[in-house]
Amino acid sequence: MPTYAEIIDRMIRAAAKVYDPREARTLALWAVEALTGADRMRLLVDPRAEIERVDMGEVERYERELSEARPIQYIIGMAEFCGLQFAVGEGVLVPRPETEELVRWVAEECPKAQRLLDIGTGSGAIAVSLAKLLPTTEVVAIDISEVALDYATRNAAANGVQVAVVKGDALGDWASEFEELDVVVSNPPYVPASDRATMHRNVRDYEPELALFVPDDDLLQFYRSIADGAARALRTGGALYFEIYEGAAEQMVKMLAERGWAEIELRRDFNDKNRMIRCRKR
Repeated sequence: MPTYAEIIDRMIRAAAKVYDPREARTLALWAVEALTGADRMRLLVDPRAEIERVDMGEVERYERELSEARPIQYIIGMAEFCGLQFAVGEGVLVPRPETEELVRWVAEECPKAQRLLDIGTGSGAIAVSLAKLLPTTEVVAIDISEVALDYATRNAAANGVQVAVVKGDALGDWASEFEELDVVVSNPPYVPASDRATMHRNVRDYEPELALFVPDDDLLQFYRSIADGAARALRTGGALYFEIYEGAAEQMVKMLAERGWAEIELRRDFNDKNRMIRCRKR
């Protein structure tokens, strides 16, 4: 049987075709963990040990897909978010660490929320994590994508929480289905279409365009629609939370203020970028 070091080297060479050396090594270690079941410490402390069992067909698949810049989470079929495991694949975004900060903000400020709605749920990362953190809260998640609805449903079940997953369009009349919500949270599409050319292949070529991009001349189209719907669906004093595009932070504050929202607060993420905003219904 090959050693851990030999499989790691194969993964590094494959990943290095499309990633810088540091990221290639990180992805290689991640891949070998998944392939062998060994933890990171074992790989680093005893790399020359022989692997007891590994599917060489899977090794070859991982090599090929890493070299094609397919996201490692799609290759493995899983992503970690807020300490939970989420099934992911083409058709849903890979959950980002920045979004964990949005989840924590909601959980900290709304521990007694009775009804919470996640709009554009994708894999269900936000909704499922909040259902875990707020066990007495009724959580509903909507998405327009059937693929996303399937992932979110499976991820809720796999993580042992109750989330009502239903089809809904963030740009449509979703609010007519809800009333007296305590919280609305959303990480809608917000990347300007012009940014597509500068994105790494692992995002540009694989993650769903529907969940990523908006027209350059209308960056706030989802935010306006969701804010207007939330103004109808939230109870007085209810909170609306967004993940946002850092370049549109000032526009977001202005748009929400013009629509009469109160207690508007911007927050920066761990990269010191304006990434989240919260406001309340008067």
